[in-house]
Amino acid sequence: MVELRPILLVVGVLLATLGCAMMIPALYDLAVGNDDWQIFAASSTLTLFVGIGLAFANRGRTESFSIKQAFLLTNISWIALTAFGAFPFAWSQLDVSYTDAFFESMSGITTTGATILTDLNNAPPGILLWRGLLQWLGGLGIIVMAISILPILQVGGMQLFRVEGFETEGKLMPRATQIAGSLTTLYVVITAVCAIAYHVAGMTIFDAVVHSMTTIATGGYSTRDASIAYFSSPAIEVVAIVFMIVGSLPFVLYLKEIRGGRGAVFSDSQVRWFFGTVAIFVLLAIMAYQPSQPEPAETRYITIVFNVVSIMTGTGYATTAYDTWSSMAIVMFFVLMFIGGCSGSTSCGIKIFRFQVIFEMIRCRLQSVIYPQGVFIERYNGAPIPDTVTSAVMGFFFLFMLCFAVIATLLSLLGLDTVTALSAAASAIANVGPGLGQIVGPVGNYAALPDAAKWILCVGMLLGRLEILTVLVLLMPTFWRA
Repeated sequence: MVELRPILLVVGVLLATLGCAMMIPALYDLAVGNDDWQIFAASSTLTLFVGIGLAFANRGRTESFSIKQAFLLTNISWIALTAFGAFPFAWSQLDVSYTDAFFESMSGITTTGATILTDLNNAPPGILLWRGLLQWLGGLGIIVMAISILPILQVGGMQLFRVEGFETEGKLMPRATQIAGSLTTLYVVITAVCAIAYHVAGMTIFDAVVHSMTTIATGGYSTRDASIAYFSSPAIEVVAIVFMIVGSLPFVLYLKEIRGGRGAVFSDSQVRWFFGTVAIFVLLAIMAYQPSQPEPAETRYITIVFNVVSIMTGTGYATTAYDTWSSMAIVMFFVLMFIGGCSGSTSCGIKIFRFQVIFEMIRCRLQSVIYPQGVFIERYNGAPIPDTVTSAVMGFFFLFMLCFAVIATLLSLLGLDTVTALSAAASAIANVGPGLGQIVGPVGNYAALPDAAKWILCVGMLLGRLEILTVLVLLMPTFWRA
C-alpha cells in the first residue's frame, strides 16, 4: 500500500496556501464595496480549515517521497487545488454551475485560458482578480514541477533537465529550497515589471496587475471580453509579446544569467530553436494574413507577431479573429497550438526540446542510410542524448497525439462539429485556451458546450499540463501492485 500521509501533508500545505490567496480578492472586493468579498472569505475559511487540518493531522511525515508517491502527489494536488479553487466561482454573483466553476478553475490552474464566463467587462472585480491569481499560481507551480518532479520521474524525456538543479551538487545552487525560493522571487519581480510596463502602456492599475499575472503564466485570462483587443493599443500588444516570450523561456536560465552565467539564455539550443520557430511561423503568417481593410504596416506586423506568439506559447490572448484570415491561417494556427514553449517555463504544448530530440533522431537515421558504416550520435546542447530520453520523447509524442484523437472523437460523439471538436481538443491538451470556429474560436466562448464536453476538456487540460504520462500511469494495474 502507498503511504498517503506525506502526500496529504503536502496537499494540506498547498490548500492552506490557496486559502490565503483567496483573501486577496476578498480584501479587494471589500475595499471597492462588492458583496462578493463574503464569498471569498467563506471559500478561504473552508479551504484553510481543510488544508490546515490535513497538514496538522499528518505533520511530522517528512520522509523522502518514493516515485509512486510523487506521481500520486502531483495528480492529487492539482485536482484538489482545482476543486477548492472553483468555490468562489460557484458561490459568486455569476450564478454558474459547479461544472462551469470547476472548468474555469481547471483552466486557470493549468494556465489554459479557456473560459465559460461572459460579460467580463461587468464581472465582479474579485472574480477577475481571482482568475489572474489562479493562473499566476499555476504558472509558478508548473515551473517548480518541471525542474523538480518531472525530471526525477523521467516523464516524456524530462530527465534531460535533471542536472538543472535539484539533485546536482555544485551546479546552479546546492539546495532545492534555494532554487525554489530564487525562482519564486524572480517570478514575482518579472510579474511586477510586466505590470508596470502594462500601466505605462495605458492600462489601468487593476487591468495591468491582472494581465501581468496571466501574461507571465502564459495563461491568457483577461479582464475584458475582447481580451487585449479591447485596449486597441499597439504599445500594450508589444508589452504582451515581450512578456509572453519571457514566460516561455526556461526560468532556470534566467537565474544562471543573474548569477554570472553571461549568455546562458541565448547559448541554450532550446531557446534558439524557440526563436527560430517563432520567426518561421511569423513569415508564414505574413503570407496567410488577409486583412479585411487596409491598415498601417506597423499595425499589421504587430498583429501578426502578437497572435503567433500568443498561440504558440499557449497564452491565448486575442486581438483579431485569426481563423478568418485565410484557409492557410486556420491550418497554421492549428499546428501552432501543439508546439508550445521551452521546458522549465510556464508555457505548454509538446515543448521545443522534444522537437529537437525528434529532429536529431531523424537526422541520424538519414545519415545512417547514406553512410551505413558510419556512427552518428544524437545530441542535445552538445551532449549525447541517452536512448532512454529518445524513447521517452517518442512515447510521449505518440500518447499526446493519441489522447488528442480520443478527446476529439468523444467531443464529436457529443454532437460538436468537426472544427470545434478538433480545435477544442487541441486547445485543451496543449493548454492554449481559444480554439477555432464560431463557438470556441478567438472571439468565442466555451459556455455553450454541454457539461459532458466540459468534463472531458477538464481531463484533457490536466493531461496536457501534467505531461500525459504522469496521469496515465495511475491507470496501470501494475502501478498499484508494485
